[in-house]
Amino acid sequence: MINVSKLKRGIVIDHIAANHGYKIFKQLKLDELDDVVVLMRNVPSRKLGKKDLIKIETDIALDFRVLGLIDPNVTVNYIKDGELKEKAKLSLPRDVSGILQCKNPRCITQQEEVESITFYLVDEKTKEYRCEYCDAKTSL
Repeated sequence: MINVSKLKRGIVIDHIAANHGYKIFKQLKLDELDDVVVLMRNVPSRKLGKKDLIKIETDIALDFRVLGLIDPNVTVNYIKDGELKEKAKLSLPRDVSGILQCKNPRCITQQEEVESITFYLVDEKTKEYRCEYCDAKTSL
């Protein structure tokens, strides 16, 4: 097994469903950071069987809506002086803006440039959202 050193200061995004880590990595633009970022895939987990894990060796502002949308079961751990200082559990956001695109070809957002579309959670189990303009439903 690969040995990754313990963080002295930074963020650990844990309990990511297997194969969702890279999607989170790209959406949070972690590839643009100059600091050390480690993405581990298919790490053995008692709870999930396999999971992904991201370690970020710096303090940055994370977009919890993006994280919650991709994988609402992740845990965000804030590390300071090598110790866990804060833990945040996420959930599926009730509404999201600027992340999703409406798939309805007749929606006004397909015909005109709209800066930010808001989608509202319709069904938590199916992760289904409704477009604010045309009410079309989109599943993740």
